[in-house]
Amino acid sequence: MTRAETLLWRYLKANRIDGVGIRRQTPIGNYIADFVCFSSKLIIELDGESHDFEERQKADQRRDAFFAAEGFQVLRFTNEQVMSNLEGVVEAIRQAASAGARGSPPSLTLPHKGGGNTNTDQSNSVITDKSRGTQP
Repeated sequence: MTRAETLLWRYLKANRIDGVGIRRQTPIGNYIADFVCFSSKLIIELDGESHDFEERQKADQRRDAFFAAEGFQVLRFTNEQVMSNLEGVVEAIRQAASAGARGSPPSLTLPHKGGGNTNTDQSNSVITDKSRGTQP
């Protein structure tokens, strides 16, 4: 990750934008998105100096077209924008994530490592002892 990606990731990871989950370096098709929010169908790409060249910009357009065909909105920021205006970049991400999440069902949370079922209310479960044909 570049310095700008690391800075943005630390901010996103620490401050969770409105509770939406964002993953970094996520494969989608034949591409790896810098950051993705599946619940908002949002991809965030950071572009360094290598994206200043025409051939790279054409490749970015093909990539963005693929993501759009998959139903994603793509936000692109330069590394310089992140380094000089982190708050503005984060606000743009917040607004796009909020707009993308409207009308979407909430994403499921993954169970915590070793968490198992944390439901302590056993009143709805009935265990039958088949060998005796009884219920406790």
